[in-house]
Amino acid sequence: MDEKLRDVLELRRTAKEVKRHVIVMRVMGLLVIILIALVSIAYAISYFYDKYGSFTVRIDKYDMVKQGLTLSENPDWERTQSVLNADIVYDMTNISGEDLPENIDMVNGSHNGENYIAYTFYLINSGDDTLSYEGEMTLENVTNKLDEAIRIAVYKNGEKTVYGKTKSSGEGIEGDCDKEFETSSIVMTTASEGFKPNSKDKYTVVVWLEGNDPDCTDELIGGTLKLGMDFKIVEST
Repeated sequence: MDEKLRDVLELRRTAKEVKRHVIVMRVMGLLVIILIALVSIAYAISYFYDKYGSFTVRIDKYDMVKQGLTLSENPDWERTQSVLNADIVYDMTNISGEDLPENIDMVNGSHNGENYIAYTFYLINSGDDTLSYEGEMTLENVTNKLDEAIRIAVYKNGEKTVYGKTKSSGEGIEGDCDKEFETSSIVMTTASEGFKPNSKDKYTVVVWLEGNDPDCTDELIGGTLKLGMDFKIVEST
């Protein structure tokens, strides 16, 4: 083959390889950018829920895997879950607890109103052992002293208890509450003994800003609140 023709063919082949390499690098760069964007979005969502999310329910993964304790948004659970997140309500303003729907604990999952958070879930013994468990609800993030006027109603198997912070004057429980928060960070605790296989405990948690509370002032505007509820097995037979 003529030497000049061979050089031309090699140059063409080299040009194609360079062009192909440039295209591959551009595609890889684009894929990396998309991957970084997806990871960033996932992290942002996770961070937002962790810091400002309204309400999160958790059980220990060991208790779920080894003992069959699981969470579900409906009684006919299809898969085991160790974490549930309620939907967030933005720009919630104050209301009266008397204005909440009477059947508020009759809807599964998130069923928020315009100015309240409502979440129903089930704690289920899907294992083979009879259990005893404990649960604790905590205030995990509070800004602008929003907890001063917040109310939290917990329905356990239909039985309602309203919790609120001790009066700012220190004179005891608010008139519309059944119980005070147990500590500055613990809202309430619960427990069940003899929780047999296939048993289900239904919980509904309702959160609102009580407009009749004297501490419900403009100073609370812009405040955020995150609640967490953790369950753990204390005994199994």
